Amino acid sequence: MLYPESERVTAVKHRLLSFMDRHVYPNEARFYQEAEELGPWKVYPTVEELKPLAREQGLWNLFLPDSEHGAGLTNLEYASLCEVMGRSHLAPEVFNCSAPDTGNMEVLARYGTAEHQERWLKPLLAGEIRSCFAMTEPAVASSDATNIESRIVRDGDSYVINGRKWYTTNATDPRCKICIFMGKTDPENPNRHQQQSMILVPMDAPGVEVLRPIPVFGFYGVPDRASEVVFRDVRVPASNILLGEGRGFEIAQGRLGPGRIHHCMRLIGLAERTLEKLCRRAASRVAFGKPVSEQTVTQERIAESRIMIEQARLLTLNAAHAMDTVGNKVAKTEIAMIKVAVPNMACQVIDWAIQAHGGGGTSNDFGLTAAYATARLLRLADGPDEVHRNQIARQELRKYSNK
Repeated sequence: MLYPESERVTAVKHRLLSFMDRHVYPNEARFYQEAEELGPWKVYPTVEELKPLAREQGLWNLFLPDSEHGAGLTNLEYASLCEVMGRSHLAPEVFNCSAPDTGNMEVLARYGTAEHQERWLKPLLAGEIRSCFAMTEPAVASSDATNIESRIVRDGDSYVINGRKWYTTNATDPRCKICIFMGKTDPENPNRHQQQSMILVPMDAPGVEVLRPIPVFGFYGVPDRASEVVFRDVRVPASNILLGEGRGFEIAQGRLGPGRIHHCMRLIGLAERTLEKLCRRAASRVAFGKPVSEQTVTQERIAESRIMIEQARLLTLNAAHAMDTVGNKVAKTEIAMIKVAVPNMACQVIDWAIQAHGGGGTSNDFGLTAAYATARLLRLADGPDEVHRNQIARQELRKYSNK
């Protein structure tokens, strides 16, 4: 094994797998039913019932490398645990390891003041509140984040915020109390990457309006509480700015690196579970006189799925190791590669599983449509494939620019 697990991680993983078997999988049907019946504006009771159990067993904030607040695991150590959680849409929030809260907690831990951490980080770490991250805008191509038009304007001891955001995950959740908002403080700065800033906006501040939930392939609430939010003359204290004006991109890169790799880790777990469903379904169905699992085309798809999953896992572990040893900035190419490879792999594996399930695969009965929605969404979230491919190509070309 290229990246062997430590004894500590193996022990935690054993407890995590046991928790998934005893509490997560048996409650999935109820969770999906709550999401469908209650919608994206409500709290799902299943999640709230399981969170205290996870916390009692020490399966809490496993993502956070800061041992003061989290488990103190490296990215490489967390990888196999995150993969297990990714097997179920229910699991990540149960362990307080779901996006965008994980990224927001890391931002607050790294860049927040003592006051920010007391007011927002502590209740987030305790799972008492949720948060959102407002970056993408409907009026511009947000794949180029320098296009962002929202404004953050200094006015005495305050900043006044105006903008329209969408795909702001969690904003419809009634527990969502704080937003990390990205907008321009210096739109005339010749350095386009120093025009942006990030600022903390309480969701109950006057002028914040959550307009609507946005369905992802028709799903509201799962796999994502995507939302559209408008900010009209929202006034917050000047102390809510993070790091200072013009440092939004700096924060974004620090935040999105771990976020991207966490998404990929979870997707590998989702792909593994999907392959399991594909194999079980193929073995249990008979077509044209023999089990579907004996059809050559099915065997080829199963074999290709196993190969693709293993490739994706090794690439992701390599990125995690690079982040731990040389840092997120130096490991940006490795992160970009997994952000392209893993969602595309998951989309293909899930598509083959849907095909093996026949018409039933397109229903909600087997969890495959929600899985596909997740994988397809992640070819866009945290930067689309095209942006990452361009970055990879530029890095590759630089190797030969002086030859």
